[in-house]
Amino acid sequence: MSLDPLASLLAAVLVLLVGTLLNRRIGLLSRYNIPDPITGGLLFALLASIALSAAGLKLAIDQTLKPVLLLMFFAGVGMCADLRMLKRGGKALVIFLLVLFPYILVQNGVGIAVAKLLDQHPIFGLVGGSITLVGGHGTGAAYAERFAEVNNLQSVMELSMTVATMGLIVGGIIAGPVAQYLIKRHGLRSQAGDAATPEPAAETAAAKPPIATVGMVGALAGILSAVLAGQWLAARFADAPVTIPSFLWCMMLGVLIRNVLPFAGARFDDRASDLISSVCLSLFLVMTMMALNLVEVALSAGPFLLMIAAQAAVIVFYTVFVCFRFMGRDYEAAVSSAALIGFNMGSTATAMANMQAITARYGPAPQSYLIVPLAGAFFIDLMNAVVLTVTLPLIGG
Repeated sequence: MSLDPLASLLAAVLVLLVGTLLNRRIGLLSRYNIPDPITGGLLFALLASIALSAAGLKLAIDQTLKPVLLLMFFAGVGMCADLRMLKRGGKALVIFLLVLFPYILVQNGVGIAVAKLLDQHPIFGLVGGSITLVGGHGTGAAYAERFAEVNNLQSVMELSMTVATMGLIVGGIIAGPVAQYLIKRHGLRSQAGDAATPEPAAETAAAKPPIATVGMVGALAGILSAVLAGQWLAARFADAPVTIPSFLWCMMLGVLIRNVLPFAGARFDDRASDLISSVCLSLFLVMTMMALNLVEVALSAGPFLLMIAAQAAVIVFYTVFVCFRFMGRDYEAAVSSAALIGFNMGSTATAMANMQAITARYGPAPQSYLIVPLAGAFFIDLMNAVVLTVTLPLIGG
């Protein structure tokens, strides 16, 4: 059974609502800030996988809207970036990148060590390292084709997709508890408005009127303009020496619209932009999770389960004792740490969903929302490419 785009969108909305309900009713999920799309999407994927294995029933979710939702999300992030409030982000971005680069080396070292322990080719260690965990499904697929042709490694494509999928799931599950631990352990609070404190939140709600229709329409116009222009620019500069992905174009144009048009008299309600981008991210992530076949993932994982477990343990240690400390040991550092787990184990979308879950409970983190998309969507891919280019010849890749 296949759903058309509109029916698939409705299914995603319903699954997201189920995930939200479960997170509010089950204390363990709420306590550790598991993102609503992860909860609902995993439940759907589990039930769909059981139905497929037991009765041969398959529900195909149309993915046509997914790319648009992701672009709208990043454009919305840009539309929320008031550079007057985020002028200190430059230093934090540099520090974040300095934290990220050595972790790519550590991640590949862990993967290669586990591969050797399991008597596997070292290349499989990179497949269980930054190729799929930092690079995601796209980078995993690209390298898998090369390994199949040049190194004659069997089933490397399926394994790459499996590891990338497992990383996506793990990255969405463990980040919340880690951030929860850091926030509680150090008594951290948001400096941009503490959502966990009833008195300031009540005063803020009383001071600001509800989001008006004109504010929502204006934010939507800005987001859609950034998406359309970002897609055009991505296609226009696709053959440039350094390729900028379309979602990064959309985010940068969102920043431009938000910070330039006010000089011409335009006014934007950041709450409306944040609401639109949050909805788009949640729907994108839940549709991704709904498309997973967990039975196939489990059957093809094999020894990579140990590799993922080792990677999860190492990234938790690195996040708590390196990332959090170097980023300043404050609330922004805790939020950025949750994001580091997200896009180093899954994707930038997972990182943003992790941050969304934390900030929805404890308050905004504007600096993290600026530096994390830039680091995860652009700089880390460049660093990963450099590391892999140097490492592959050393291990016979």
